[in-house]
Amino acid sequence: MTDRGLTARERLLAKTVAFLAEHGVGDTSLRTLAAGIGTSHRMLNYHFGSRDGLLTAVVEAVERGEQEALVELIATHEDPFEASRAFWVRVADRAEVFAPLFFELSSHAMRGQAHAEPLRRWLGEGWIGVLEQGYERSGVPVGRARTLALQSLAMARGLLFELATTKDREAVDLAMAQWTEIVRREVEAPDRECPIPDRQCTFPDRQCSNRASTVHHS
Repeated sequence: MTDRGLTARERLLAKTVAFLAEHGVGDTSLRTLAAGIGTSHRMLNYHFGSRDGLLTAVVEAVERGEQEALVELIATHEDPFEASRAFWVRVADRAEVFAPLFFELSSHAMRGQAHAEPLRRWLGEGWIGVLEQGYERSGVPVGRARTLALQSLAMARGLLFELATTKDREAVDLAMAQWTEIVRREVEAPDRECPIPDRQCTFPDRQCSNRASTVHHS
């Protein structure tokens, strides 16, 4: 949608997202935000009700955009791992701008601040179900699919934090590529011989082959 197709509220929200991504949230007041995006604090109050209301809208807009991007990538790629790679490229390309905002607002969610409640719910529920269903469609057993979804989400968030902190794009891209290959091997060959001794396995929900027989680790 072009800027002309946006409502006044949507235009203000888009400008606010860009401003906060660059400057952070902190204790930024509505007056400071208004001056930064070329409007008045009265207009922000009119459209969003309060500073907390505006921050909630920012969180929802950013998360909704990422979710829509992932859905589109999955729909346009036959190989789900290629879709995953493309999504990582998108997120990593935007990390310098949006990662600080994401992690700052995440800290608000961790502290239970009201304006970050939608993000708190999203952090706990938003991605796990989508990833879990994707792994299940690829043939991963139900229990293991959820664990693998959690591991994948943790890897992505951890590498995003690393990228935002160190700016070492080459290192995090390599780490993500290697993780993706590990997951691909597991999904495409779930019955291969397991290299982990029974007593050391930490995945009790994983069915795998060990010592030429199928073993359910415990």
